[in-house]
Amino acid sequence: MESVGAEQGQINRSNDASFDIENPHAPLINSMEKELESLSPLSPGCSIYRVRERLRDGNEKAYTPQVVSIGPFHHETIPFSSDEFVKIILVDAAFIIEVFLFSYFKELEEKNDRIFIKPWMKGDIWRDIILLENQIPFFILEDLFDPDKLMVQSPHGDRLSLVELSCNVFKQEMHLKETEDKLKKTCFSKVVHLVDLLRHLYLPSKEQNKRQLQISTTPTVTELHRAGIKFKVASSKNIFDIQFNEGILEIPKFVIRVKTELQIRNIIAFEQCHCTETYMNDYVVIMDRLANTAKDVDLLSKYGIVDKRGDNSEAATLINRLSRGAMYSHENFYFASLSDDLNSYCRASWHEWKANLKQNYFNTPWAVISFIAAVVLLLLTFTQTVSSVISIS
Repeated sequence: MESVGAEQGQINRSNDASFDIENPHAPLINSMEKELESLSPLSPGCSIYRVRERLRDGNEKAYTPQVVSIGPFHHETIPFSSDEFVKIILVDAAFIIEVFLFSYFKELEEKNDRIFIKPWMKGDIWRDIILLENQIPFFILEDLFDPDKLMVQSPHGDRLSLVELSCNVFKQEMHLKETEDKLKKTCFSKVVHLVDLLRHLYLPSKEQNKRQLQISTTPTVTELHRAGIKFKVASSKNIFDIQFNEGILEIPKFVIRVKTELQIRNIIAFEQCHCTETYMNDYVVIMDRLANTAKDVDLLSKYGIVDKRGDNSEAATLINRLSRGAMYSHENFYFASLSDDLNSYCRASWHEWKANLKQNYFNTPWAVISFIAAVVLLLLTFTQTVSSVISIS
């Protein structure tokens, strides 16, 4: 009995000891909890972001201002509660409005102006204004802009809103088309900054039911041409309106300029940080698959689909470079139907046989004439042979 009691006492003492041992990580956990409690909650209205490193890598200039620094990211460190920060935002906003006004109303330009009479300076300013890290909220611009105090009238004499002014200037400076239709159809009250506005002007002109991508690859333009697909520059000015019907692939003209790359890169960066629909990401992915080599670009250029200033190799490299870092979903790809239809067409062997016959044997009028002559000669020979057999019989 004594031994049992002794053992029971030892067990009780060991249990008590185990409850006295503290978690060695408790101080760290408590410290982290206090830190998290002290942090301000994330604002749902956040819209200006740092560009992700995987996009920035090797393309630093595409995201960094060269002449004009707007907003907080590329100024020196400024406390967000300071008057200096508010002053910077207001001055930057006033400058952006002035840039838009001077670009739209040419009569405002002065001979002694240090900025707007210099074409290179004006070009660099526009370059910096469309960078994601160089933005301020659009509502600040709208609050400062008062169309009733303009000293000049719009061409049509109507009251000009900041959105209309911005869209018209983007049309001039960024070579965008169909801005009038976009102004009528798009709800610009949700625009958060100028990169977002630029993205809205690019968005598809019509909704398309997204679906899962069945095959992860898409044939190149060269492969499509080999399969007998014909190419045509689309009448639509919206880059997303790529259509494939009855063996004809219609692609809207894609203008390749330095500004084009900057616009697309910064829209892609914004979509990845802020948007649920990654339209521009999907676009550069499908274009990279179609125009993978200089030979692909050469074919597209011949049909007027690609408008470039450099050679084919440079254009192909630019398109390939744009797609690096782009993100898309197999389950929700904007061009899934197009990609699957192109794959299905190319898998049909008779399409390739027919195309091969046309491209290699009927590629000139003389080849067609020679073929017809050969067929006629063959028929005449056959007829003569049959007649001879009949006469002998």
